[in-house]
Amino acid sequence: MQTHVQSLYKQKRGLELQWEQHYNDEGRYTLDMVRIDNKIRDVINHIKLAEAKQANLVSKIEDAAPEVSVAT
Repeated sequence: MQTHVQSLYKQKRGLELQWEQHYNDEGRYTLDMVRIDNKIRDVINHIKLAEAKQANLVSKIEDAAPEVSVAT
């Protein structure tokens, strides 16, 4: 799970570098950059979902404390 989130962050960074390269080449905001922005938004949404899923699993594990019953 953690490696999936890390790969999403790497993908996001790669897209950001691609966006920056397009800007440096063109010197203005282009349609390609709009497409890259949309891909970045999609990756961010996937990151949020993956991190929320991971946090939910951690929460379930913490809430699943063993129940101890003392016989009287």
